[in-house]
Amino acid sequence: MSPAAPASGSGTPAEPPERIFLTGASSGIGAALARRYAARGAVLGLVGRRREALQALCDSLPGQGHRIYALDVRDRAVLHEAARDFLARGPVDRVIASAGISAGTLTDAPEDHAVFKAIIDTNVLAMVATFEAFVAPMRARGQGTLAGIGSVAGVRGLPGAGAYSASKAAVRAYCESLRVELHGTGVRVVTLAPGFIATPMTARNPYRMPFLMPVERFAEQAVRAIDAGVSYRVIPWPMAWVARLLRLVPDALYDRVAARRKRKPRTGLR
Repeated sequence: MSPAAPASGSGTPAEPPERIFLTGASSGIGAALARRYAARGAVLGLVGRRREALQALCDSLPGQGHRIYALDVRDRAVLHEAARDFLARGPVDRVIASAGISAGTLTDAPEDHAVFKAIIDTNVLAMVATFEAFVAPMRARGQGTLAGIGSVAGVRGLPGAGAYSASKAAVRAYCESLRVELHGTGVRVVTLAPGFIATPMTARNPYRMPFLMPVERFAEQAVRAIDAGVSYRVIPWPMAWVARLLRLVPDALYDRVAARRKRKPRTGLR
């Protein structure tokens, strides 16, 4: 990346724009985060499966220098190639692993095994692959932020969503482990746990979604949390209290109540 030009009339170099690598940017939370960061001048590396959606997003963003990488985050080699390309253009300040998929799953349905695998591979292992490409450069600089998008669905297991709940519980534990590993290096690890956010992923949920939050409002609060370098935050805040209470509910009571809950459809990944 070429050196920044001096600020007009100041005689001092302008601060270079922050550079952010963001997965899951094709839609939903990832796209909303991209819009929020671009509005404040960030240069973005946008990763997603759908090239047309990525290009349309990129074309709509203010600023210059954004890059799109149309790929499946489960392909570790291709993901690392994209990371190297973005790193070659300048140091990266933040990496946000937002890619995620969801579907109803049942353990006693053999055909769901492939869905289990796809969800775990996308929501957990792809997050590991995303971060691993940036840890060494960030450690060398002594600064940077790695942010993983989890979910309140990882607080307790939800019936009919074993793969999704397991993946999001794993995200929290993984990010916590990584945070401890990087303690004292200057690299922060942030875990965000959205509640119900109005995105294509939640649009087909056949049950009531308390505290449903517009995705742009979520992005605003998520960016503040990432800026602050918080270790873990549930958004929106009322859902944080629900999450705390769920951890305290005895298993016997939780089982009776949760068993009556409507389940996520087993009609395909999204």
